[in-house]
Amino acid sequence: MRFFKKRCNLLLNNKIKYCFQCKDFPCERLQRLDKRYRTYYRMSMIDNLKFIKKNGISKFLREEKKKWKCKKCGELICCHNGLCFKCDLVKLKRKKKRYRWEDD
Repeated sequence: MRFFKKRCNLLLNNKIKYCFQCKDFPCERLQRLDKRYRTYYRMSMIDNLKFIKKNGISKFLREEKKKWKCKKCGELICCHNGLCFKCDLVKLKRKKKRYRWEDD
């Protein structure tokens, strides 16, 4: 999202804190980013922002902590490939396609 912020004057200049505060939400850039994230990383930036708008950032963070928790050890898993930073460290280091989920 940092790259995205550099391209948006409203975010960059602290005119808004979240994209949903913009009259153009969701803008074309966000829609393209969202499409990539839905395709490659199994998450939606737009859905996340809608959830934050409706429920607040605290609830969003609590839900995300549950969602991205390793079922084996309870540590954090990577949203980019679904691998645990603790259990799957060796696999992460060997992985050729570093930022892609494997086929189920």
